[in-house]
Amino acid sequence: MQRSETTVTHSRERWLLLAVSTAGSSTLRVHAWRKLRSLGAVYLQSSVALLPAHPTTEREAARLLDRVRRSGGAGRALPIAITDPAEEQRLIDEFSAERSDEYAEIVSRVPAFLDEIAHERRLGRATYAEVEESEADLDRLQKWLARVKARDYFDATGRVEAEQAVERCAAELAAFENEALSSELPVETTQRTPRRLRAAPDDAGRH
Repeated sequence: MQRSETTVTHSRERWLLLAVSTAGSSTLRVHAWRKLRSLGAVYLQSSVALLPAHPTTEREAARLLDRVRRSGGAGRALPIAITDPAEEQRLIDEFSAERSDEYAEIVSRVPAFLDEIAHERRLGRATYAEVEESEADLDRLQKWLARVKARDYFDATGRVEAEQAVERCAAELAAFENEALSSELPVETTQRTPRRLRAAPDDAGRH
């Protein structure tokens, strides 16, 4: 008897299909949408999203579904395989295109950051207050970049450019901070009256 052979097509990725019903709660619906988008999920249709099945996405999806169920909604996370290589590549391209757009948006914010420091230099305002304000802006850029990198599952185009752009901001701010330090410390030190040593009372008459 001749045995039949079955050809199995293996997916390059493991995927997680999430279906979420929020039972008419707009608050819960917004929470689920924000959480899934923060993970980089692609919506296939309303309330149905797709994520690569990584330890982080699986853990966060489980937490989201627990929250949804405790709030009266319903949801499932189903591991799936996409056996059509062309369809899987289209999905990967969609994930990567979204991350590339985000990297480009970060890069687009850098000129304004650098221009602001240059503007303060021209006005001679290298001060701690200006450094602190720019530091807050840099912190937002760095956190934004970190979030995008965390959901960049397929090494999207633009990542290196965004990293270099944010590093340039950090370097420029460090130089600006040194200028503020140099301009403020001399003023501070010249206002201080040097202490003079005085002889102790017991030693005053011993000569």
